[in-house]
Amino acid sequence: MGNKSSKELLEEIEKSELSVKERLEIPQIEMPCQDPAIRRTNQKEVATGYSETDVKVEAARCLNCKAAPCVKGCPVGINIPGFISKAAEGKFEESLQIIKESSLLPAVCGRVCPQELQCMAYCTVGKKYKDPMKSVAIGRIERFVADYEQSTGKTQVPECAKDSGKKIAIIGSGPASLSAAADLGKLGHKVTIFEAFPKAGGVMLYGIPEFRLPKAIVNAEVETLKKMGINFEFNFLIGRTRTIEDLMKKDGYNAVFIGVGAGLPKFMNLPGENLIGVFSANEYLTRANLMKAYDRGNVDTPIYNSQKVAVIGGGNVAMDAARMALRLGAEEVNIIYRRTRLEMPARAEEVEHAEEEGINFLFLTNPIEIKGDDNGKVNSVVFQKYELGDLDESGRRSPVPIEGETTELEMDTVIMALGNIANPLITKTTPDLEINKRGNIVVDEENRTSVKGVYAGGDIVLGAATVILAMGEGRKAAKTIHKDLGM
Repeated sequence: MGNKSSKELLEEIEKSELSVKERLEIPQIEMPCQDPAIRRTNQKEVATGYSETDVKVEAARCLNCKAAPCVKGCPVGINIPGFISKAAEGKFEESLQIIKESSLLPAVCGRVCPQELQCMAYCTVGKKYKDPMKSVAIGRIERFVADYEQSTGKTQVPECAKDSGKKIAIIGSGPASLSAAADLGKLGHKVTIFEAFPKAGGVMLYGIPEFRLPKAIVNAEVETLKKMGINFEFNFLIGRTRTIEDLMKKDGYNAVFIGVGAGLPKFMNLPGENLIGVFSANEYLTRANLMKAYDRGNVDTPIYNSQKVAVIGGGNVAMDAARMALRLGAEEVNIIYRRTRLEMPARAEEVEHAEEEGINFLFLTNPIEIKGDDNGKVNSVVFQKYELGDLDESGRRSPVPIEGETTELEMDTVIMALGNIANPLITKTTPDLEINKRGNIVVDEENRTSVKGVYAGGDIVLGAATVILAMGEGRKAAKTIHKDLGM
């Protein structure tokens, strides 16, 4: 069936019932994307999405395995064969309804979740090919049916149970918090989300760029929660505006869920790290995304005028920062990573998109000094060369510096994308809340903290995690809260 258009494939598929062998012969439908030369100059979404024909063909690749191994790889337990079967039949509203039994963020997860490491890694089709990238494109199908709902204007709002009489406070509005809020709202509890920023969405709003996750999509998902009756309090900083103790003892909340993420950036403590032109990826992306610094004709958000950029790190945040710098006008953008491409934690798709857009990759390299001019601005970076040694705790080969092998390159901007640590504000104002040595909140197997009635999940517990893993944490905590309230 290779080398045929989606339309031709669909015509063949609809002629008769396909055997397993015939389904395995259907090639994976590629995701249409903007041309790299064009997209590097705009903020529009890179991947333009499947057509209705594309999604029907891709869904026909699913073998509908009785054991449904793909579900084991989904942190929120979506009935994947169920929603794909409905998509294959063109019953997109029913398909989405199945997804929303487990997830209220399908348009988000379909775009940014690393399906190749989760559901697709378990897919029987991918195992037949011995390549998870050739599995059924589960996320692309999920994205289509979610977008289909938005395009028709027929938003499905989950039904909520009768008012339980219980009040629950959710701290933060990222994926863990929104998932917990959705499940608790459906169970009939009165839920209020307290958010320090003026808008809801957490890392989905301020961290992930518009070209990868349009903010209108996040806003639409938040609006669904509001229609469910969930209340939002913005510009509300727990630990300053109110403490957790205030919420429970003065405001009458029966339970509190902490889903604030891990928002403090890591630095390397290098000479010159305080020079003008050195940023954390958090600040850089927040200015560009939440504060729309890219829209220079309509907003006054200041953003550094960069020409030669070094982004330090190899994860998805590094890819986002580098690709954003390119779109903000940088002439040259370099991603600096101390291992090789094989060890990079970023999604393969994001790395490929960055390469297509002209971003340079300097592997087995790491900065050891940042130099500045007489005005205190970055003008060059000294890099150490590395080679790979033995395996470390992460299962990757450790980078070992090669003595005497250094190079100095002209740069005017350095963006640190080295991960985040937990903000200590909540833990410092909640003295009985147990944390580990990294500052993450310690929870039991059901997401209870050391403080009675207080629960936590997402990055504040796991450290850096994916959107879907955080959502799974939120759902698990919601189940525990409901049980502990005696419901």
